[in-house]
Amino acid sequence: MEKKFGLIGMTVSHSFSKSFFDEKFFREGLRDYHYDLYELKEIKDLKKLLKDNPELCGLNVTIPFKEQVIPLLGDIDATAQRIGAVNVIKIKDGTLLGFNTDSDAFLESLSKWFPNEAGSKALILGTGGSSKAVQEALKKLNIPFQIVSRTKGKGNITYNDLEKSESIISESNLIINTTPLGMTPNNNTMPPINFELITSNHYIYDLIYNPARTMFLQKAEMHNAIIKNGLEMLHIQAEKSWAIWNN
Repeated sequence: MEKKFGLIGMTVSHSFSKSFFDEKFFREGLRDYHYDLYELKEIKDLKKLLKDNPELCGLNVTIPFKEQVIPLLGDIDATAQRIGAVNVIKIKDGTLLGFNTDSDAFLESLSKWFPNEAGSKALILGTGGSSKAVQEALKKLNIPFQIVSRTKGKGNITYNDLEKSESIISESNLIINTTPLGMTPNNNTMPPINFELITSNHYIYDLIYNPARTMFLQKAEMHNAIIKNGLEMLHIQAEKSWAIWNN
């Protein structure tokens, strides 16, 4: 019996999720399982997608729908509710069940890479669903953080505040980009921070994985920072998604 899974988002053509699951299904001999990319203009288009694809058993959710999808769910996992963002939907008997695998995937990936020594501080660039998952992980790791946004009120501080106070970047040895700036096809964009303040003491994590080295990571590397992209996190969260769909 055919079973379908997929990714919903406003722009999904850049995603590696399809190739990841296609290879997984092939390796495991799941010939009737398929994974597709579904671009939605608005979250309300999800209802038509589900009606047109009754074989759908599960969905991953990406920008900008991780928060917007919550009102359409029949139920939500306690962790996803606490985070306030959903990146995995399990479809069971026509009911949408929401989960968040981003936070645990980021935590697992970060823990293997970042030394988290005493006095570590983080800057989270962005305030969306991915940012909320990162915030949850940093709380579990007891890493104090500030959230940077373009507009006052959304985060703790704005990019203008970063310009005015050089010490914020200098004292934050972990900087995480959770925005889509720099993602294919918009490779020439990046968060507006002062890279002259970046040193070899900085760990720079970009949740984007396509391209593998965003302009943000390239600039940081030029100032001798230790860099990491989001590909490992994608693989971990995808496996966690698969576990949810098959539970």
